[in-house]
Amino acid sequence: MNGAVKGYLDPMILSVLTHRALHGYAVIEELKDRSGGELDLPEGTVYPALHRLERRGLLRSSWTTAEGRRRRVYRLTANGRRELASRTREWRSFVRVVDGVLS
Repeated sequence: MNGAVKGYLDPMILSVLTHRALHGYAVIEELKDRSGGELDLPEGTVYPALHRLERRGLLRSSWTTAEGRRRRVYRLTANGRRELASRTREWRSFVRVVDGVLS
């Protein structure tokens, strides 16, 4: 299943950051939880995506300290919300088309 994520990882990350800021490992865990355990993505996949999304201005990060550890926490920007809405519309349209073909 992890191989099928290509092209959809960015909007999935944006989605898990919609309601609250999370550190990288928490993003990985949230993706896993929301997918019923189907997405168990390695740090080497998620962290570069977080950095890429931040460079594009879709995420903003800051350092926090929790449980004695410094962590970089990511939050969605206004541009990130717009990108997520656009990608969600695109995805839903794609699913309708494919479902029509496969039905």
